[in-house]
Amino acid sequence: MFSLAKLLKKVLAVLVLIALVMSAYMLWARPYQLNWGATELELNQAMPGDHLDPQPEFFATRGITISGTPEEIWPWLLQMGYGRAGYYGYDIVENLGSPRGIRSADSILPEFQEFKIGDEVPISSVARMVFYAIEPNQYLIWTGTNQKGSFLWALYPIDEKQTRLISRIRWSFHWTEPGLLALDLFTEFTDYLAVREILQGVKGRVEKQGEPMARQNIEVAIYVLTALTFLVTSLSLLIRRLTLKRWLTGLAAGVVWLVTWFLPLPIWVGVCLEVLVFWTLFNLRDFLTKRYKQNKNAI
Repeated sequence: MFSLAKLLKKVLAVLVLIALVMSAYMLWARPYQLNWGATELELNQAMPGDHLDPQPEFFATRGITISGTPEEIWPWLLQMGYGRAGYYGYDIVENLGSPRGIRSADSILPEFQEFKIGDEVPISSVARMVFYAIEPNQYLIWTGTNQKGSFLWALYPIDEKQTRLISRIRWSFHWTEPGLLALDLFTEFTDYLAVREILQGVKGRVEKQGEPMARQNIEVAIYVLTALTFLVTSLSLLIRRLTLKRWLTGLAAGVVWLVTWFLPLPIWVGVCLEVLVFWTLFNLRDFLTKRYKQNKNAI
């Protein structure tokens, strides 16, 4: 029989679960992912393009050290784009349907080295940005066609053999445009994974230490599975009988999702944690049941 009280209890349980996981994301995971690899100086210094969104709701500065000169790194940055050289990241997602194939380029492509301000930057099969600024061997800026927000790729030499590659992203959510807001929220949680892999992909190509595509695909599969596990365990609270075990399973899935996506640990550690959490919860139920029966018999 339908019970409104039971349904409200389930909804409340799901809301509390999501609130706890999102609080952990906002307090810990988000600050970490927005500043991945960046130094304190890089986080605080002014950079080109900052004026395009002076008070952004999403402000990410990330960086990586590359054994190479700005002249060696620059061509890899200039040729990035869907249907061009790709993004050197998770190709199975970013280059899906690309006319140049699924794999990002492993060499400099001369046909994509002569761009000027105002030229389009194809982000995907349906999204476009434009070059707002191009300063060879120093920085390039992508912006929206309405010149809102900025996507900066900047090169800062450390010495004659090493260079810092910095990514800075500034944009604000489209709160009054539901279609764009959905994309904003997707970007909020996945942008870090993409940009981190792009930075590492550029580094690997300049230093001639490429990452196998099979490894990237495994990582993508794990990311998807951990996110789906959290989603399914949360939604199952609404359609199945609400128990403490099921609620804790949902909470554990949320924690594993955060750890796998945002904690600076090898991805296999997140997989082991997910298996360990579910094993622990299963055995914890048996332990509590056994103790309850022992206490009942003792009485």
